[in-house]
Amino acid sequence: MTLFRANVGSDASSAKIAMHETTLRGNHAYDLLRREIVSCRIMPGARFTEHEMMERLQVGKASLRIALQRLTEGGLVTSMPRHGYRVAQVTVKDVDEVFALRMVLEPLAARLASGRVNRAQLERLENACRGKLPGDVGNQIDFFLEANRSFHMAIAMSSGNDRLCRALSGLLDEMTRLVALGFGVQRVRPNIENDHTLMIRHLVAGDADAAEEVARRHVETFRDMVMEKVVASLKEAAAIVPVGAPAVGWKG
Repeated sequence: MTLFRANVGSDASSAKIAMHETTLRGNHAYDLLRREIVSCRIMPGARFTEHEMMERLQVGKASLRIALQRLTEGGLVTSMPRHGYRVAQVTVKDVDEVFALRMVLEPLAARLASGRVNRAQLERLENACRGKLPGDVGNQIDFFLEANRSFHMAIAMSSGNDRLCRALSGLLDEMTRLVALGFGVQRVRPNIENDHTLMIRHLVAGDADAAEEVARRHVETFRDMVMEKVVASLKEAAAIVPVGAPAVGWKG
């Protein structure tokens, strides 16, 4: 009886370890594939099979399926039975909706964070946004996107509003793909002028009105730049995308 219990316990422990390892591999595959999609290395509308993606990412079938399930649930990938998968398209409507919500949340975050920010942290992230790395424009844009997201999330976290942080985090993830499509495909870096510097100044001084206004203007300006670049990229991908069209995307 004692030996039987020991064997049962050993089997259960082994099963837990195996399940944990499977989860870790699935999470790794998810991170790899999501990064490829968000950075637009895999373009919106692109179709692929499990075998193609296993070879591209060098992951196993079980791990890839975990990743695909999560990406499907998140709306970045659509399953096409017996035909593989398709990456979600990007539309002009996506740009409008993401920035409409940023227009509400980011000025509010700036107002709430006034007088509560870590100046050294924001200045370090701002310098990273402006820095140019050796290598191609694509790598520079990847670095900018990461630094820019961290800059805006640092302000949101300083607001002390957890729900605002969660909502803005999701929006910035979506925006990353829009910026990658627009600026990455066009091979140019975003130009944010001095908005971040002004925002830091007002946030540190505790001037909520000025910080809110700069945040609103920054989102408006960046929205126009992203819209222009996204439309250009979609047209290059053989799509006709009239500005303001409700849901016209890349047809790949």
